[in-house]
Amino acid sequence: MKDKRGLEELKQLGAGRRAPEGIAALYHQAFREFGAQSLWSRKPSEHPTIAQALVIAESLRREGNMKSRPLAAQIEEACRAAL
Repeated sequence: MKDKRGLEELKQLGAGRRAPEGIAALYHQAFREFGAQSLWSRKPSEHPTIAQALVIAESLRREGNMKSRPLAAQIEEACRAAL
């Protein structure tokens, strides 16, 4: 069954909840690979929350290019599974 929750609802649910190791790894990968291009206005957190990871996924989609979209989808999918 497909998760129909919107990003805003997921961000609310993930606020203050530390991201599991797999999500944190994807979050840090986003900054390594696309930080200067897509995430220039953001600072990485050493221990991101699920909500922070979703914000980064959203930024990758909006500010990034076609190369950043698969990573954005991975982050969002992992966050949905964690919530």
